Amino acid sequence: MDSVTHTLFGLALYGTIDKSKFDSKTKKAYLTTAVGASLIPDIDVISQLWDTGGLYQMWHRGITHSIFLTPIWALLFYLLAILLFKVKDKRLFFLGLLAVFIHNTSDLFNAWGTGYLEPFSSIRITFGTIPIVDLVFWVILAVAFLLSRKNKERSPFYFRAAWGLIVLHLVIQTTQGALIYKNYQAEYEQIALSADFVPWNFTVITKTEDEVKLYHDNLFKEKELLYTLTSSEDANLEELFDEKPEAKTLVEWAPFVVIVEDEERIGVYDPRFYRNGQSFLFEYLEMR
Repeated sequence: MDSVTHTLFGLALYGTIDKSKFDSKTKKAYLTTAVGASLIPDIDVISQLWDTGGLYQMWHRGITHSIFLTPIWALLFYLLAILLFKVKDKRLFFLGLLAVFIHNTSDLFNAWGTGYLEPFSSIRITFGTIPIVDLVFWVILAVAFLLSRKNKERSPFYFRAAWGLIVLHLVIQTTQGALIYKNYQAEYEQIALSADFVPWNFTVITKTEDEVKLYHDNLFKEKELLYTLTSSEDANLEELFDEKPEAKTLVEWAPFVVIVEDEERIGVYDPRFYRNGQSFLFEYLEMR
């Protein structure tokens, strides 16, 4: 998910808590933990500063998003609450634990995926059933915020109800995505999903040998072929990998890629992000 959504998730977690008996410092400790822990896994973006080997694509949403690192992040915010606000409350540890768990787990459901099981497995887990920016989440949380402003006493109820609706939306989206994915399994060798911004709509990306096809699909109408792409599977990528290590990282990171080799360039791109004739994840070399 994007940073705005993760911030909203943190605020929504904070909103579920009855703070009527909290003093000012305790409120600040809970708010800092809820929002901070909801964002901390994305601290990996700073790895761009020292990435000289083209590995950022693997580092982003890598070890910092591991489920095994969750208690470490939670402990960090528990200790920060003691240090900054002089608040020692073991419930802050569990709040941080939940916030980080929600961040890491929600990221599994979009096309980018995460290294959820690192360092024990380098596989990038992605379901592709929720878009990176899901406006349904935003609408649900916006309603909860508005209702809580009108009736602060019932604020925890509104936010807990919002979380229930978020989970329901995720289950419905993912169930539909799984059913659509299953419809393609018998016909294609490799399949990937990418949820559209409109709920219940998906882009299905398939690959068989050197042919990649992108379909628009949902459960309530016939699938529509969007693009047919040809991958130059016999291309020699050694020079590309030597001069553009980001390309090798992309091949390892993506479920599958399209290889481009023509008179102008040689490169690889991730077809899940192919829109209007190009993918924004494209690593290539100009032909000499």
